[in-house]
Amino acid sequence: MSVDDGGYTHLTGTVLLSPTLTVRDVYLQAGRFTFARPAGSPGRVIEGWVLPGLVDAHCHVGLDRRGLVPDSLAEEQALQDRDAGTLLIRDAGVVNDTRWIQQRDDLPRLVRAGRHVARTGRYFRDYAVEVEPEGLAAAVAEQARRGDGWVKIVGDWIDRSVGDLMPAFPPAVLSDAVAAAHAEGARVTAHCFAADTLDAMLEAGIDCIEHATGMLPQHIPRFVEQGVAIVPTLINIDTFPAIAAGAAGKYPDYAAHMRALWGGRHTMVRRAFDGGVPVFAGTDAGSVIAHGRLPDEIAALATAGLGPVAALDAACWSARTWLGFPGIEEGASADAVVCAEDPRLDVGTLAAPHAVVLRGGVVAGRCAE
Repeated sequence: MSVDDGGYTHLTGTVLLSPTLTVRDVYLQAGRFTFARPAGSPGRVIEGWVLPGLVDAHCHVGLDRRGLVPDSLAEEQALQDRDAGTLLIRDAGVVNDTRWIQQRDDLPRLVRAGRHVARTGRYFRDYAVEVEPEGLAAAVAEQARRGDGWVKIVGDWIDRSVGDLMPAFPPAVLSDAVAAAHAEGARVTAHCFAADTLDAMLEAGIDCIEHATGMLPQHIPRFVEQGVAIVPTLINIDTFPAIAAGAAGKYPDYAAHMRALWGGRHTMVRRAFDGGVPVFAGTDAGSVIAHGRLPDEIAALATAGLGPVAALDAACWSARTWLGFPGIEEGASADAVVCAEDPRLDVGTLAAPHAVVLRGGVVAGRCAE
């Protein structure tokens, strides 16, 4: 992390306080934003389009295909995300205790969710706390206590005895589990691919749905009424055709289902967005997706029909509000991404940031070279 000899940094150009509200200048002093110019000359002036640090709302720092990874690899993952401009991460389930990341000033801010909670034998091996229905509420409550206000349920997965995606838990126990998490002060999100899983999740009072590929038009009014967000993870959904190809010989119904969900992904996202469902950007990095790909996910949301401004908002201002973190505000931590071009016109500029600023220091981007 660079240290500015002059005591403060001047960010100038177009400072995006929201998708539409801008100012020309903001200053970084003692790791904080201020709009009042400090005395003296800045140690550094950086010009461009300035926006709050990006948010990956579905990310697994400390997880890969094997499950648990060494802390050294988790550190590499966090640095990859940071250098791509991701400065706030909502963890969506990891095996190991990653609280040490929160003590590092050079790593992104992390909102943890504990381990996934899944039905026995119905998720990736060695990833989740695996329980039968009668143990779901207790397991969710325990993971809620271990996290930072979120807990994750695996809502559906392939049932090999059926040969297709099936809900993992009965509706009644889902309601008890969500109530147990809420009693601990945590919100609940759920991995859900299939349409059949969503009704029970909504009935249970879920707070968020990951992937949501099976969302149908009839679900949208309830999502909106209950304020349930979705995190589509489109770059992960793009793995569905390969998953289907590998499963087709043994599980043809499952393969056909996954192909159909992939084929409808853009229609689903656009329909949800147009209907008023909150949509946030998440990569699902750490399982089969590489870290540092949030700009790709933002571009995928734009292509799916959100357009560049709404896609950017899904990983920036609205996402920060949803998770309870400020953007560019007086006295807020100076976490920002500076782009060479206006990202509201072309989200592709996010792929090569001019500067990434974390806690007031330039940590990545062309300015850090």
